[in-house]
Amino acid sequence: MTGMASDQILRQLTRKLLPWFHENQRDLPWRKDCEPYHVWLSEIMLQQTRVEAVKPYYARFLDAIPDIKALSECEHDTLMKLWEGLGYYSRARNLQKAAQQIMADFGGEFPRSYQEIRSLTGIGDYTAGAIASICFDLPEPAVDGNVLRVYTRLLADARCTDDLSVKRDIRDTLRQIYAVSDLNTRGILTQAIMELGATVCIPNGTPHCDICPLQAYCTAHCTETVSEYPVRKKKKPRKTEEYTVYILQCGERIALRKRPDTGLLAGLWELPHLDGKRDAQAALDSAEVFRVGTAEIISLRYCTHIFTHIEWQMTAVHLLVTQMPDSFIWVTPEQLASDTALPTAFRICLPTA
Repeated sequence: MTGMASDQILRQLTRKLLPWFHENQRDLPWRKDCEPYHVWLSEIMLQQTRVEAVKPYYARFLDAIPDIKALSECEHDTLMKLWEGLGYYSRARNLQKAAQQIMADFGGEFPRSYQEIRSLTGIGDYTAGAIASICFDLPEPAVDGNVLRVYTRLLADARCTDDLSVKRDIRDTLRQIYAVSDLNTRGILTQAIMELGATVCIPNGTPHCDICPLQAYCTAHCTETVSEYPVRKKKKPRKTEEYTVYILQCGERIALRKRPDTGLLAGLWELPHLDGKRDAQAALDSAEVFRVGTAEIISLRYCTHIFTHIEWQMTAVHLLVTQMPDSFIWVTPEQLASDTALPTAFRICLPTA
């Protein structure tokens, strides 16, 4: 154990971590430049989503919506289709609202101060810190799960990181380190701490302490207590909900309807469904509520989709029907593939080819 004070340990972030990052950083498309729109988009996409999953979405999104003005003017259904499969669709809606704010309040130029960035819809302390430091070299840390893990292990900090006051204190402490860092290194420091947490000081499994540039200064490593940090609150059990989901097919067309404007998957297209689990006959009988004429069961199977706090257990019933009431829109397979954004929770219920 080095016996260093906390501030001495934290100073090693710039001394040891920056050279390590230059040698070991992953080649990620959003690191090609420091354009605020690109950094902002990547940070929003990466929330609750794996890096490898984001890569193709990021490229496709920028091809279709290359700048803030285009985002502010994008049709809702086009935006949702580009986001389809990423989940947490409110992120996309908030992106557009923020783009409209930038056009209206900042003349189309991305704001350059932390407080102005923080004022944009959908941008919290973490994202504001990431953009402020990476794009504008401001002394503002970006404190996410990766950073909290690195920080608490370095200092063997046993405070609960789910406590907002603890997060604020860690952010304030890191801000002091950023303030004395050389200009043009603050954004690199932000990315370096994130990278260390994502690739070395990992959340699940054994961290790779043997290749960590901060190993000699890490209190948890030196005291063999790495697994004890960070301290988190015990998670509540995930709630389970059961649905019978209907694939109503008339000719080649499938019935869809819009979800309510508030709540889970707000405003998105969905397959019609009813609460509860039904067997084949009960599902067929209940389909009368949709007024689709004569119905014939083609298939019945079971699907599960997990959200952060809810698990949907679905009985997916494929029915061939004879009427197309205008309470639904009826889309072709081509429209479903190219134009219509259907959340993964419902898309997995569709018949497989």
